[in-house]
Amino acid sequence: MLSIRHADERGATRRDWLSSLHSFSFGEYHEPRHMGFGPLRVINEDRVEPARGFGTHGHRDMEILSYVLEGALEHRDSMGNGSTIHPGDLQRMTAGTGVQHSERNPSPDQPVHFLQIWIRPGREGLEPGYEQRTFSASEKRGALRLVGSRDGRQDSVRIHQDVDLYATCLDTGETVDHRLGADRKAWVQIARGRAELNGRALAAGDGAAIAEEPLIRLRAVSDAEILLFDMRP
Repeated sequence: MLSIRHADERGATRRDWLSSLHSFSFGEYHEPRHMGFGPLRVINEDRVEPARGFGTHGHRDMEILSYVLEGALEHRDSMGNGSTIHPGDLQRMTAGTGVQHSERNPSPDQPVHFLQIWIRPGREGLEPGYEQRTFSASEKRGALRLVGSRDGRQDSVRIHQDVDLYATCLDTGETVDHRLGADRKAWVQIARGRAELNGRALAAGDGAAIAEEPLIRLRAVSDAEILLFDMRP
């Protein structure tokens, strides 16, 4: 089974400083057919104008990942963490019992383009936590680089859920394969570019739910950056 969620089908939140496109129900956008996929709850594609951002607000019982495609994103939280992430960085915040944070574009003249991803944790009430890793383009070039996992193997960010998150950067014509276990399902998100997924055409912003497909084959139709979530149902 392969079900495509096209980019132009997503929900949207637009402000004078923000464009946010929602693969799943989020905020004022509610679509009962798209409430998430397995433990994957949110994929928002956000663009934030220079020197603007999300003020301090709270979360709990969620794994929140930020993956920057262009520009920079400044993070501050109630645990005392403060950092700026750039393309190639993956940030994980465990909201757990409760955390306050803010996200801001620190550039005076350049927008930031990033994916915000929420994953339900394996259990509630976790101690809040923070982690950040840099994965170079060369690590992802022509290969599926593990960037997030439950056990933090291969120096990936630790996600408190049975999810393996891979990232790849493919040149036009390049192909990568991923074997999907019989008891697993997957979500593929095209961050940019165009690709074929098991022969089906996908473009930037498209996502696809995958189950009962033993082989996932991604082929770049143009230079592409792609995320793949391998998870338990």
